[in-house]
Amino acid sequence: MATYFDTALTTDLDPAVQATHAAAVNATYTQAQQLLGPQPTDAADAESWNVAVQILAFRIEHAAGYDAFGSVLGLRRWGVTWETIGSAAGISRQAAHARWGQQVRATLDPYGTGEMGGPVANDEADLA
Repeated sequence: MATYFDTALTTDLDPAVQATHAAAVNATYTQAQQLLGPQPTDAADAESWNVAVQILAFRIEHAAGYDAFGSVLGLRRWGVTWETIGSAAGISRQAAHARWGQQVRATLDPYGTGEMGGPVANDEADLA
């Protein structure tokens, strides 16, 4: 019996934690898609639907207390503004930028060139 307790108390949890987190994140997207309904067939509507899924999944993750940085990063890559991200998190755009802005910038612009690539919203000048 001691062997079970020893294992329970000393086993490396990282792989299990990562798998659990991945499953939870996947579940947020599944839930978001179910809440929004079927993806539209029209290309313009489908793109809006995809962004809405991202926003809704972020809201679910944030409300569940998960680290939602990956979703914030994805939202910024989709061109979503800090205003929308803040609204989705129930905070101001300034608070959203203060919470995630530096980490997003460090990830999307690791060399500090000012180029983040993609359709990242250009809404940081008045938040710095």
